[in-house]
Amino acid sequence: MSKDKALIDRNGEVDELGDDFFARAKRGRPSMLPFERKVRQNFMIDPDVAEKLEAVGNKSAFVNEALRKALA
Repeated sequence: MSKDKALIDRNGEVDELGDDFFARAKRGRPSMLPFERKVRQNFMIDPDVAEKLEAVGNKSAFVNEALRKALA
C-alpha cells in the first residue's frame, strides 16, 4: 500500500488540492463506535454554579471529571 503524499510541506504551506483529492474526499468525520459516543443529558443547575462553569474552557471534560470523582 502506498503512503499518501503529505498535503502540508515543511514550511507549513498547504499544497494545491487536485482532482484526485476531491475524488477521494468524504464529508464529515468518521462515525464513532457506540461505546465511544457521548450521551446527551439535560439537567438544571443553580445560577451560581452556571456562572462559575462559564469560566471553564472545556465544560464537558470538566463536568465528566468532577462527576467521576463524586461518583467513585
